Amino acid sequence: MFRRLLRRIGRFITGFFNIGIRLKYFVLILVLACGGIYALTYTKMIRQVGGKDDYDEAMRYVEIKDILDEQFIDQVDRKSMGDSAAAAMVAGLGDSWSYYMTADEFRTYQLSASNDYTDIGMSFIKDDASGGFQVIAVYAGSPASWAGVGAGMIITAVDGQSVSAMSVDEVRTLIRTKLNSKFTLTIGGTQNIEVDCSNANANAVNYRMEKTGAGYVQILNFEAGSGQASVDAIEELMAQGAIAFVLDLRNNAGGLTSEVATLLDYLLPGGRLFSEVSKSGEQIVTESDVMCIQFPMVVLVNTGTFREAELCAAVLQEYQWATIMGEATTGNTRSQETITLSDGSAIRLSTHSYLTPNGVDISKNGGVVPDTIVFNHDESATGTTQGTTGGEAGTASISADEQLMAALRFLS
Repeated sequence: MFRRLLRRIGRFITGFFNIGIRLKYFVLILVLACGGIYALTYTKMIRQVGGKDDYDEAMRYVEIKDILDEQFIDQVDRKSMGDSAAAAMVAGLGDSWSYYMTADEFRTYQLSASNDYTDIGMSFIKDDASGGFQVIAVYAGSPASWAGVGAGMIITAVDGQSVSAMSVDEVRTLIRTKLNSKFTLTIGGTQNIEVDCSNANANAVNYRMEKTGAGYVQILNFEAGSGQASVDAIEELMAQGAIAFVLDLRNNAGGLTSEVATLLDYLLPGGRLFSEVSKSGEQIVTESDVMCIQFPMVVLVNTGTFREAELCAAVLQEYQWATIMGEATTGNTRSQETITLSDGSAIRLSTHSYLTPNGVDISKNGGVVPDTIVFNHDESATGTTQGTTGGEAGTASISADEQLMAALRFLS
């Protein structure tokens, strides 16, 4: 039957074009034509996805998706599945500072990166015992403080979503998606606290004079505007008569190299400040001019001091411009770029490493080791900006912040 069908098609074609052609040659030409079309289509698809390995990976994803669509017992949320697949691809790099953002998360990230909106005004760390996150500091006048969130509380869920399997960065990103709105924090698995972030405008720099004569400058991040704000704070404290400085970089998650450069250029004399190195080995070098200020100075760091904040401390340490106190940092000092995807989502990807003036890769070196190791036994006191009014010895004797007390004693 099939042969008869081919003969009829062959007779029609030969009759239509008035040519003579035997069946076997017609079949051969047809097979070659179909094979050529298939080969061209396959080659084009391979080129579009980047190569055979990429094509095979893409086909595996399609195969899994089809199986889930056809056989999974519940309805499949295609968007959620796609977002999870994209997030898993980036997570597979093994770099905790590279991550995927959905379109909604990316819009919120863009707001926070300009310091129009920032975190809800608290710092937290992973609590391994409970699987949640312990609040270690709450900033006065922040949405968290208004809601009644207090140091020591354990966050177990955000808007009903468990955080037990998340990293600190993932929880921070989750909270960023709730900014400019109201959401619920679950504390200890039982208590719910509603946080209103409708007006979460934040200031990255706080400062004051201590009775020791030292100026205290707390830099919460190095996002847009924080570098000049830090310089302005130091200038104001010098006008008030400051004779030494404490720069508090604890729980500073970093931000923009341009902001770090603004502060370091103001503090340090002429020379190389740092360089950013790409995968190909290309370097972007940032240097300081000859103008500087020189005061006794302590920089406070801890395990929550990340990336550009670590870089700031390391550069001041290499220049011997400041004494570093506190806890060793973790070496998360890679530079990230945000790459926007066609659907409005984005990838935050580590693309550069930072090198100090002496060419040290802080990430490979394991972080910044303080000149003097000091621990806070009460982690909730870390970053506290109240109660440090001085005492008979001229130190912040009534503060539970042992690291700050050590810095003020050293400077006085």
